[in-house]
Amino acid sequence: MTSRTTRPRVHLASIRRSSSSLDKSVGASLRSIHPKSRTNSEVRVTSSTETHAARRQWMRILAQASSRQLAGAWGDGEAKPEIEAIRGPEAGLVMVRGRVGAGGDRFNLGEATVTRATVRLHGGPLAADTVGSAYVLGTDFEHAWFAAAFDGLLADEKLRAQVLNDVVAPLERSQASYDDARHAEARSTKVDFFTVAREHE
Repeated sequence: MTSRTTRPRVHLASIRRSSSSLDKSVGASLRSIHPKSRTNSEVRVTSSTETHAARRQWMRILAQASSRQLAGAWGDGEAKPEIEAIRGPEAGLVMVRGRVGAGGDRFNLGEATVTRATVRLHGGPLAADTVGSAYVLGTDFEHAWFAAAFDGLLADEKLRAQVLNDVVAPLERSQASYDDARHAEARSTKVDFFTVAREHE
């Protein structure tokens, strides 16, 4: 069976310059964005605490990956479901907030551009229809599209272990290796300053 994937057809001119165009569920920490999916009675939804925490983890990894990595991983899959766009991809602004001293009063740090997408997956290896959503920094529509598609695959309990092993785990190792290299480079430029007390004449 040949699957049909409708790629996003959007233009940068369609970017909305208002944070109200995005869901209020977008949090201040963009590294752990966890959007809520639109569902209906035909879509299976797991709301357990463990699945919620696991989804936060794989969405963080998918959001930090590149669109080229996700497109390559999707193309390497043998049996792929059809993808139907529910919302977006579309871009807008969110206000990033911080806390004084990491635990004090909140303050507005500044605006950040994010792109969101929600898709429905059906057919192929799926036992039932699933819905996937993704929010990513920037205006890379293809990145949000494939991140949402993989989120939909991971919503299927029978496919979750395979997708985690074949897609998410390699991306996590690649990101950890990149972070270690950057930390090592930063440590190589570390300078220690010593204060020498001058003796009184």
